Amino acid sequence: MLTNVPGYPRIGSGRELKKANEAYWAGTASLEKLQLTARQLRRQNWEAMQQAGIDLIPSNDFSYYDQVLDMCLMTGTIPARFKPLLERLASPQSLELYFAMARGYQKNGLDITAMEMTKWFDTNYHYLVPEFDTTQQYRLLSHKCVEEFREAKSLGIHTKPVIIGPLTFLLLGKIKDHSLHLHSLLEQLLPVYLQLLTALQEAGATWIQIDEPYLAMDLNPAIHQLYINTYNRIHQAIPGLQLLIATYFDALGDNLATALQLPVQALHIDLVRAPQQLTTVLQQLPAGMQLSLGVVDGRNIWKNDYQLSLALINEAVQAIGQDRVWISSACSLLHTPYDLDLEQDEQVLTREIKHWMAFAKQKLHEIADLAQIATGNNTSLAANMAAMQAKQHSPLIHKPAVKARVAALDESHATRKSPFHVRQESQEVAFQLPLFPTTTIGSFPQTAEIRQLRAQLKKGTISSEEYHQRIKAAIAETVKWQESLHLDVLVHGEFERNDMVEYFGEQLEGFVFTQNGWVQSYGSRCVKPPIIYGDVQRTHPMTVAWSSYAQSLTKKPMKGMLTGPVTILQWSFVRNDQPRADTTFQIALAIRDEVSDLEKAGIRVIQVDEPAVREGLPLRRANWDAYLQWAVQAFRIAVCSVLDDTQIHTHMCYAEFNDIIDSIAAMDADVITIETSRSQMELLEAFARFKYPNEIGPGVYDIHSPRVPTVEEMSSLLQKASTLLPARNIWVNPDCGLKTRNWPETEQSLRNMVAAAVQSRSAVLVN
Repeated sequence: MLTNVPGYPRIGSGRELKKANEAYWAGTASLEKLQLTARQLRRQNWEAMQQAGIDLIPSNDFSYYDQVLDMCLMTGTIPARFKPLLERLASPQSLELYFAMARGYQKNGLDITAMEMTKWFDTNYHYLVPEFDTTQQYRLLSHKCVEEFREAKSLGIHTKPVIIGPLTFLLLGKIKDHSLHLHSLLEQLLPVYLQLLTALQEAGATWIQIDEPYLAMDLNPAIHQLYINTYNRIHQAIPGLQLLIATYFDALGDNLATALQLPVQALHIDLVRAPQQLTTVLQQLPAGMQLSLGVVDGRNIWKNDYQLSLALINEAVQAIGQDRVWISSACSLLHTPYDLDLEQDEQVLTREIKHWMAFAKQKLHEIADLAQIATGNNTSLAANMAAMQAKQHSPLIHKPAVKARVAALDESHATRKSPFHVRQESQEVAFQLPLFPTTTIGSFPQTAEIRQLRAQLKKGTISSEEYHQRIKAAIAETVKWQESLHLDVLVHGEFERNDMVEYFGEQLEGFVFTQNGWVQSYGSRCVKPPIIYGDVQRTHPMTVAWSSYAQSLTKKPMKGMLTGPVTILQWSFVRNDQPRADTTFQIALAIRDEVSDLEKAGIRVIQVDEPAVREGLPLRRANWDAYLQWAVQAFRIAVCSVLDDTQIHTHMCYAEFNDIIDSIAAMDADVITIETSRSQMELLEAFARFKYPNEIGPGVYDIHSPRVPTVEEMSSLLQKASTLLPARNIWVNPDCGLKTRNWPETEQSLRNMVAAAVQSRSAVLVN
């Protein structure tokens, strides 16, 4: 019985890749130093899997920034605007081009915007969106996949190369030219895939994993046929290949027949998200096809329940035989932290709760354990059963008062006093803002000095009093600076916050934290998600003191900044012993209490960020309504306690809203801010078509790129917005928080943004 891992984390147990990337970008480390770090991380990962007893060890799951971006470079899918840079480079596969595509490029006389970024299915990982246009000449531009296979081979480790499948790659992207179609693009791309697969075969690869997660999505009959035709052509061209098609994040469902028609040797299915699919898959699995069972959760940190997994494994073994069954994680372990053994501080993570958990390294051993138990070695089964029993009966988890409060919720808790048009008039009188009011999303640059302050407080090297005074000084300076820029609605900068979810989790009961539980969000951006282990409640105000202090420094409106219940849920590792909706309503009530206290303290603009609402959508449309109903309800529970002239904002970023616009409207926020800069206001068109009634702040510049946008380009975006929406309803803001940027580029960008707003006001008055 083989053991399989679809992919492994790549940032390093100490975030070595993040640090190496950022040093290279800053010019303080050489390319050779970055490449050395990458080689060391790959070797560590391969050896960890080898030592754990994994048979099918992945390669090419490593990436400097993003695996979809890797595939873009590998296939020559380079947007036309990068051609001037490409012509200057000695090698078209250089990291300078690669990072320019990810982050934008603004030097040496060139000013090129970055590729668009969005969420990887329903995870909090972001990928770079491929762009397909008529200028591209698809060719095998990068040999990274083959090189990393050979690199592992030189270390005595035979790996299973992993690539994104051709249909998923195309479906993840955007076709920029209406004359192009999926079928014609596939015709151009397929020869590149054949060349790559041939090169891997010649290098000695025995198994190749092709990720086709789109097989868990809703697909039309034409795409079903493209899948069959594509893999038939691959099989005919390279008949000796042993291919594993990997699906994950949901059941194959009505795509099962198509998946089983593909001439491949193995199929991987996700039995954590969709255990119910196993029986049907086994009934229809072609003779000889191997089946990889994704029974270990690749997206959460809880210890595997061996009894539940063994029931699935035994069902498969009885149906098709042990020699055709592989034991695997459900998806890549990219979404989990590295190593639970690094958590040594029991003041941060208690021994009891830690005993219920498993990170990526521990999940390798769970996979190996399950294979051993399934073949007769029960050594580790008793300890696992004891851990499951201890968790189930722990008094740490359940709080009857919290459950009773959720049970008492009704529609009155989720309804504002008046409809939006009445509230809008009250707010216009209360705030007296100009047309195209300017604001930011909430956070300002977190400098090394600010981060050091928090570290010093945690270590006890400075007193709480000194910490508070120095954070207050940073807030005061920032408020004064915002006033000098003539921003209309200010923020306090969030200098006291480590992370928009972690900060709140630290102050809510039912959460626990880690010291080293980092996972990659995008590029070098790593997050350390809180862990929701039990019932959630708020016992004290979390933000009121900081927001009140900031408001005392200015006569302009000061936004109170909160994170919404769905985002706190989505960006945490969530308990797996009750429905996610129940946990979300518990969080919503905690945020509701904070909103009420902010309003009582005189904060009349309150932003409750919900960037994760879209990413939480189930992959299948048939399951959307149930999710959206409780997600929208949770947001409304959190904010609907306020008066008409208290303005509720929310923020969402990097998501397609066309298909859920009615649910966004149902949230009934007075103002929504969204990302539209990388998509050139494309996302705003959905709001216009829907005739979205409330106010909108379309992000006019991309904060994920270090380039400074010009006044002209932001004015142009606002002009486009004005053709789609009433000027009365348009706000002006960046597309996300500014925490990761530096001060010089932030200052210049915001000056340009305010100037663009002033130009737009003048244009409206003239017209």
